[in-house]
Amino acid sequence: MEKINSSKEKEQPNKLINENNLSYYINESKKLIKKKSMKDVKLAFLSNFTINGLAETMKVLCFEQRIYAETYAVPYNQYAQEILNKSSKLYDFNSDIIFILLDSEQLLDSMYKMDEKQREKYTKEKFDELRGLINILKENTNAKIVFNTLLVPLYSSRGIIENKQKFGLKKSIHRFNEMFESLSIDDSQLFIFDFNSFCSKMGYENLVDRKMYYLGDMRISPMALVNIGIEYMAYIFPLTSSTKKCVILDLDNTLWGGILGEEGTENIKLGPEKDGKPFLDFQKRLLELFERGIILAINSKNNYNDVIEVMKKHKYMLLKENNFACIKINWKDKVTNTREIAKELNIGLDSLVFLDDDKTNRELIKKFIPEVMVVDLPEDPSLYPKVIEDLKVFNTFTITGEDLNRGKMYVSQKKRGELKLKVKDLESFLKQLGIKVNISSAKKSNISRIAQLTQKTNQFNLTTRRYQDADIKKFSESKEYIVKCIDVEDKFGDYGITGIAIVKKNKEDWLVDSFLLSCRILGKEIEKVFLGFIIEEAKKEGIKKLIGEFISTKKNSLAKDFYKSNKFELGKKTNEKEIWNFDLKNKYDYPKFFIITKDI
Repeated sequence: MEKINSSKEKEQPNKLINENNLSYYINESKKLIKKKSMKDVKLAFLSNFTINGLAETMKVLCFEQRIYAETYAVPYNQYAQEILNKSSKLYDFNSDIIFILLDSEQLLDSMYKMDEKQREKYTKEKFDELRGLINILKENTNAKIVFNTLLVPLYSSRGIIENKQKFGLKKSIHRFNEMFESLSIDDSQLFIFDFNSFCSKMGYENLVDRKMYYLGDMRISPMALVNIGIEYMAYIFPLTSSTKKCVILDLDNTLWGGILGEEGTENIKLGPEKDGKPFLDFQKRLLELFERGIILAINSKNNYNDVIEVMKKHKYMLLKENNFACIKINWKDKVTNTREIAKELNIGLDSLVFLDDDKTNRELIKKFIPEVMVVDLPEDPSLYPKVIEDLKVFNTFTITGEDLNRGKMYVSQKKRGELKLKVKDLESFLKQLGIKVNISSAKKSNISRIAQLTQKTNQFNLTTRRYQDADIKKFSESKEYIVKCIDVEDKFGDYGITGIAIVKKNKEDWLVDSFLLSCRILGKEIEKVFLGFIIEEAKKEGIKKLIGEFISTKKNSLAKDFYKSNKFELGKKTNEKEIWNFDLKNKYDYPKFFIITKDI
């Protein structure tokens, strides 16, 4: 997470939050003024104890990430009533995400008096009761629901024989939590926040302010509430399509200890012992990011051949050349290299995270490219692995096959670039790639990926309408819509699902609600093939006209002339959008050298 400390820093959130108290966030929340460029989000909080200040904390934390949050906190211990009443303020508020934070002692208080059989039965009854409330929530809202696991108490009246009981108090709460976790596994709307892991991280004694506990039923200390807010931000980034895609890394004193040019390959600090261990663990964390689909890039002032030698020969160098989608090892300034990395990878500057031990380099990026998230690495390298562990900006609600392979896909993209340099014209290049395009309908296995593309794709996105899994599922089940996606591969590898179209079917015309392609497959005329498929399908059903919309944003200028260049005629233009029409009596030509398959 990042932090604002001064008025000067408010334009660029770059530091980890770790010291501001609850009163700071409550006071700051009163000063927030929405800016036009900010994304919007609505957050609701339900609890069975006092959580005053959590909503205000979240508002400030969101604001620091250029997100404007409206919040609604359900009145004290009224969570069940609000859920059951379909006319409640909770439903009127129409939140995007609902956080449910319940205290185990208050919820299961009478279990202390029960024998084991009674306790087991009561645990199941309470689970069924809360599951019923969750189901009612899901019936009445499309919001994401985050349910905190119940805290397992440290104290038991049974003392050292607590765990010898077949169904003791602690085991009851563990069972309750396991049942809720199982409930969420295949549910795209319900998420479980592991409150016990959070408590371990905080320290149990830091979780409760005993004086406030008895005075105001504040079962979580003010400091812990702030830290819960920080943890909750992991859900806000994917909700607002603010997840980062790429980590840009320095080398000397970042990926290894010491300066390579001075100490040589054998003497840099990298390995399982003493000074080298933090750097080895840091690389482990980065490799884990790569394996879940985060792109890695290098931005270093160094000798290229020396660095490649480390990657090939150093026994403990975990990150190899093929783990990096873009490598800038030269003597240019870091600002220039960072811009070039974004351009070569064809991703936005606001998708980048910059890690460098040198404070001067960090300040340069903050000043000249404020869109980039700059993480202030601590002076002590032993804290480097924790920096990666604490970052919330890589979280997603689902991890698709495309996510897991993204890093590898960008490495394959380098090979395509090398081929393009050898070929004289675009058509020859595309023919040599041997591109295969498969067009399929939305189904259970791809709905999450389709929704994800609507949330993340900016550059070639004609309307930039953002949809959640539930929306895509609703469209796919409706006779009034068709939802199609394309997955693409060539001789260098599989791009995965990289394009979608959502079309509203009217009696005499079809309206293209959404049409987008991932930046990875742009420049290959695949968009023409996809549009051609839609046109052919419309003609088969006797439709007279295909209508396309273009809604301009700061990032989708690349798609501005798409309809015009494909022989659509401009019908209506307003400040908000353009309406384009294609007469389906006309012929539409698109490249025929692609291998096209259909899994409808």
